[in-house]
Amino acid sequence: MSTTTAPTSTAATGQSAAEAGPRKVRGRSQRGRAASLASHGILTVASLIAFFPVAWLVYLSLGPDKDDYLHPGGIWSKMTFSNYSFVLQHTEFFDWLKSSLIVSLGTTVIGVLIAATTGYAVSRMRFPGYKKFMWVLLVTQMFPVAVLMVPMYQILSDLQLIDSYLGLILVYCSTAVPYCAWLLKGYFDTIPFEIDEAGRVDGLTPFGTFARLILPLAKPGLAVAAFYSFLTAFGEVAFASTFMLSDTKYTFAVGLQTFVSEHDAQRNLMAATAVLIAIPVSAFFYLVQKNLVTGLTAGGTKG
Repeated sequence: MSTTTAPTSTAATGQSAAEAGPRKVRGRSQRGRAASLASHGILTVASLIAFFPVAWLVYLSLGPDKDDYLHPGGIWSKMTFSNYSFVLQHTEFFDWLKSSLIVSLGTTVIGVLIAATTGYAVSRMRFPGYKKFMWVLLVTQMFPVAVLMVPMYQILSDLQLIDSYLGLILVYCSTAVPYCAWLLKGYFDTIPFEIDEAGRVDGLTPFGTFARLILPLAKPGLAVAAFYSFLTAFGEVAFASTFMLSDTKYTFAVGLQTFVSEHDAQRNLMAATAVLIAIPVSAFFYLVQKNLVTGLTAGGTKG
């Protein structure tokens, strides 16, 4: 009896489903298209918000008068590149450029070298206190600039490094090295230990293994550390304005302050100089951009 009722029930169910008709199911492609449009719209708005200050700075740099920033609508009818020509011909722009490049590149080379060796040593060697050592580096970043200014000035004065590029480079390294050491230590942790063992089997010294095997694999992490060190030195103001006394040794960040005094503010020239300053940073970013994103994400997990 049960064998006769089951087909009847199934048939009835099929009939009712057929009468109801096929359901309209929303495909993944439709949901994905809507989400893609929304994400692209959000990213476009975010990009415009990020780009607006830069575009506004460029726009203000084209105004010929120092008070044009108060009436920006009038700049459009009298745009000129005279501010740029004045900055290049009648200021110490190229001295500022030379000083900024010397200090920034010096900080990058020395800082990344110290940070790389420090990060590699902590990542690979288990010496007493190696964990506490990294925390000590982190604690050094907690002191504000105002607290460090006087003792650093005294140290540089005793070493006769006031108003010297080397003194300012060492000061910037004290800021860049702790962060870069933490960054590179995390990146070195992602490189397998078997590579170090293979280097020792081939007869390489620990430093030879580090220089010939590990550093080539750590290029993305080194690129991030180099970019951070470069920006730290390129845009810093407090130490540079205190330790550099000669006008010809001012960096860009300090040179910009010469356009503003107690009774006058040449904001058109400041805007033009700021646009010119962005060129070296953009060029440096272009050189390291290939490894920058990889280096920012690779040190987050160990694998």
